[in-house]
Amino acid sequence: MDYDLIVIGSGPGGYVAAIRASQLGLKTAIVEKESLGGICLNWGCIPTKALLKSAQVFEYLNHAADYGIKTSGGEVDFEAVIKRSRGVADGMSKGVQFLMKKNKIEVIMGYGSLKSKGTVSVKISDGSTKDFTAKNIILATGGRSRELPNLKQDGKKVIGYRQAMILPQQPKSMVVVGSGAIGIEFAYFYNAIGTKVTVVEFLDNIVPLEDEEVSKGLLRILKKQGINIMTGSTVESVDTNGEGCRVNVKTASGNQVLEADVVLSAIGISTNIEGLGLEENGVKTDKGKVLVDDFYKTNVDGVYAIGDIVKGQALAHVASAEGIICVEKIAGHHPEPLNYNNIPGCTYCSPEVASVGYTEKAAKEAGYELKIGKFPFSASGKASAAGAKDGFVKLIFDAKYGELLGAHMLGFNVTEMIAEIVTARKLETTGHEIIKSVHPHPTMSEAVMEAAADAYGEVIHL
Repeated sequence: MDYDLIVIGSGPGGYVAAIRASQLGLKTAIVEKESLGGICLNWGCIPTKALLKSAQVFEYLNHAADYGIKTSGGEVDFEAVIKRSRGVADGMSKGVQFLMKKNKIEVIMGYGSLKSKGTVSVKISDGSTKDFTAKNIILATGGRSRELPNLKQDGKKVIGYRQAMILPQQPKSMVVVGSGAIGIEFAYFYNAIGTKVTVVEFLDNIVPLEDEEVSKGLLRILKKQGINIMTGSTVESVDTNGEGCRVNVKTASGNQVLEADVVLSAIGISTNIEGLGLEENGVKTDKGKVLVDDFYKTNVDGVYAIGDIVKGQALAHVASAEGIICVEKIAGHHPEPLNYNNIPGCTYCSPEVASVGYTEKAAKEAGYELKIGKFPFSASGKASAAGAKDGFVKLIFDAKYGELLGAHMLGFNVTEMIAEIVTARKLETTGHEIIKSVHPHPTMSEAVMEAAADAYGEVIHL
């Protein structure tokens, strides 16, 4: 055998799995068809946050007077914003290259697939094919922008998230189809820098996986920012024959035609499982997902799968956790299975959204009797000083035992606050333990302590 482990795909699932395998003494190689770091580092999590930061800086400049600062305002250099974002992504990808060298992981550039049990076939860019053998193979091939039959992407007028990061010029108007994290983040970014944005969402609430109060609160704020949002609506067709796009939208009150320079399809992702040799090697799949056990083993010995192509949330941090668990099991350790009900979700618009665990609706449906506490940032000293009073923290507890069932946050920097709740839930913390955990003042995080206190009738600052 050439290796103990070959990982196909170098996203946050694949490269993390490879590093952990090397740490555990496994001779490891990783196969990547494009750029180390995968979609997350090159076309997803990281470059989008760079774009969002530019939008936030622009907003600060335009509202500097609110902070007692006199400026002449700012002007968006769209090309420079895109260039900065690409630079950040390139830097992160180079960082993964360094980590591969540091951990003595061989990088094989090309398109990898299963040839047979224990053998990976790699198509190199020059057209040649080379085979590599390994005792274990992990598939970590991720996902891509999902396409609907009536919303075919041409990469120019109807685009996916990837094109949205490198448009040659800023569009004057844009229709965003889908209001999950990707759709809302791009809607916020383009609206903040001056593009007229309309969001079309099939369901009745935006960010539909979030708690309903968060969804409604964010909707009010985004509308106030100038984003047109159409819920309970579907895009029937897009006519791209003219200079721009004519978007036919079906709403509860009838059809509307929207005109825009660009349509961004943000309706989720499709898994990259085609051309992997799964069917030929008898690896079972269901509805676009590879079937695995709690430790990511497929039905074929020596073949594993992690990340977007298996069960669970299609999130970078989920893929990384799965990769570590999978490799530790391969190495003979005894890791715990991942608790998918304790995975934080974040949306990086402004204000941000962060959540973990049960929504109020889901907790009720699960049969829990609830104690719910809320603390608005309008009552937070730090939020007032920061000029960021929008939003709140909402905590949901089991009334019987005090178990922290879920947390839902809308506000400035809440994506940095949610990890406290993830840790608290992992440790089976109760409401009273949070109340008695002294939080620093003044901070946004005090809202967590205050929300817990509110659930038990002990809140001080409301």
